[in-house]
Parts: sequence; C-alpha cells; structure tokens
Amino acid sequence: MAWFDAGVNLLDSRFDADDVINNAKDAGVTKLLVITTHPNEWERASALYQQYPEHLCYTIGVHPHNAKDVEPHHYDLLKRAAQQPGCVAIGECGLDFNRDFSPRDTQVSVFETQLTIAQELGLPVYLHERDAFEQQMAILRRFMPVLAGGIAHCFTGNERQVQDYLELGLYIGITGWVCDDKRGVELREAVKHIPLNRLVLETDAPYLFPKTLRPRKRNNEPAFLPHIANQLGEYLQLETDILRNCSYANTCELFSLQ
Repeated sequence: MAWFDAGVNLLDSRFDADDVINNAKDAGVTKLLVITTHPNEWERASALYQQYPEHLCYTIGVHPHNAKDVEPHHYDLLKRAAQQPGCVAIGECGLDFNRDFSPRDTQVSVFETQLTIAQELGLPVYLHERDAFEQQMAILRRFMPVLAGGIAHCFTGNERQVQDYLELGLYIGITGWVCDDKRGVELREAVKHIPLNRLVLETDAPYLFPKTLRPRKRNNEPAFLPHIANQLGEYLQLETDILRNCSYANTCELFSLQ
C-alpha cells in the first residue's frame, strides 16, 4: 500500500535527508521525487539518488527565483546532469512574478531555454507558476506540443486554470494547500474538475505543512502525504486508497517509471 510523494525539497538545509526518508518509509511513502531549483543542487541530487536508488528520483532545473544566477555554461551542465540515472524531469522551472527575485525577462529566457532542453532530451517538465499564469500559458502553448508531458507543480489555482492545464495535457500536483481553510477555498473547488488520471499528490516539503494536521510540526514532510490525501478524499468524496493508487500510477506514467 505504497505512496509516491511527487515533490520534495529534500536538499533544503532544514532537512536531514536520511531522517526524512526513513520517516517517509515508516508512513508507507516509499517513493520520493527530489526537486532541484539551482545549479548548486544538481550534483547533490544525483549523489543522494545513488544512496537511495530504490526510493528516490529527481529533477534537474532552475527555479525562476534563481534565474538571475544562471550563466551560459550552466546549460551544458544541465544537459549532462539531466541525462544521469535517476533524473526524470527538467525543473522546477517556470515564471514567478509575485516576488520578482529575478528580472522577468531573465525568467522568461531561462524558462524557454529549459523547455528547449527538455524537448531535446525527451523529458517532461516540472512547472512552477505564481502570478504569471497568462504569460506562462502563452509560452507553454508553443512548447507543449513537442514536449514529453509535464506537471503543474503545487497547483493552487482555479477551475479555469485547471481546464487550461488539462488542455495542454499536463498533470496537476496537489499539496497540503488544499488543507488550508482560508487560502485553499478556490483550490478545493478546482480539484473537483481534475480527472483522476491527471491527479498527482505531493507535499512540496518542507513547505506547506497541512493545517489540518495535529500536532503542528516545524516542517512539512513526505510522511504527511497520507493525511493530505485523506483531506482531499473528504472534499472529493473518494476513498483514500483510490487517490493513492491513481496518484502513484499517474506519477509513474508521467516520469516513465516502472
């Protein structure tokens, strides 16, 4: 009765990776997708995968917050890193116009280059978007027909955005945001329109601790994924086992895993 957490920031300094992985296994979360967001994480992700090849896979990419740090030679490094064992997607990549930690034109350039690399390598994309939906959709509409799929990671949007992503053939990642009574209202309505064959569960740990879980912990962890699924099941009036099985199968299909 295994779970697959399709999004964990396991390289975050707040984590002891060994402890997090062991806690996850104890909770039945036997597979984790490790997200990378910066060139300085790529080698570490590969090394961690080599320690836990049965339990981990990972992405290779640059988060829009870090687009300003990208230098030309990083793209060759990205291509090589993305072809190593255990890498299943390009990302976390996209646009974030909420905080503008990187100039918007730089974000767009780095995003489009990563999409081009994903096309060259035949890998799906692991997508981030915040306050840039229309701009990101315009780019994705150009690229998705030639890409090997992708996922809207940590989706927090509305029904219309769900439909737009589905039209592009994307999977949609749902996190503990759905457990937030205040911020998750729109999302709880939107998830009703996600087909079960496009739904993927993830924690985005250590972020987004599910607010309905007690006792409150300092950090979110993959071990809490079953709680998120329980809450989502209540909103959708579905058995948790159905969500677990569908999400696991969808994640494996998206990332071409057995």
